[in-house]
Amino acid sequence: MKIIPLARTALLLISSAVFILSLSACASSKQAPLATVSSVDLARYQGKWYQVALLPNRFQAMCVADTQAEYQPDADAIHVINRCRKIDGSIEIAEGVAKVVPESGNSKLRVSFFRPFYGNYWILALDPNYQWVLVGEPGRKYGWVLSRTAVLPAATLNTILDKAASLGYQRSDFHLSPQTTPLD
Repeated sequence: MKIIPLARTALLLISSAVFILSLSACASSKQAPLATVSSVDLARYQGKWYQVALLPNRFQAMCVADTQAEYQPDADAIHVINRCRKIDGSIEIAEGVAKVVPESGNSKLRVSFFRPFYGNYWILALDPNYQWVLVGEPGRKYGWVLSRTAVLPAATLNTILDKAASLGYQRSDFHLSPQTTPLD
């Protein structure tokens, strides 16, 4: 009869140890808050951007090539038009709206393609001449490399992906986005 209380005590100690180790593993795996660029000139940011690389996601699963985004200022927001080529050759178009997060220097936006639902669109790195941008969100589940040209030089893309890795993204999770035929 004394074995049962001893076994129960041992099980309780082991369970407690596993629980404490789980908590410490969770605490150590937390990443630092995601930093954005200090400011963005929205007038320079507007216009067409080509998607060069992305973290694959469910809402772009139908896109196989030629993904691009266009940003145009609107009354109180930014009008967003995303286009891509689907496997059957047709073009998918999604229109949305982006709103600047106050006091973010325009580097944090909330974007919606299905109002009232908004997602984070944070500008993590930006070429001084607004020729490329690294976009992400605080959970690091989504990420994009956009460029003013359909193709970036390999050295530039590597620099951007290194920056993404320094911010806690897995570099190898980014996939290249083929740009084959202009959608214009």
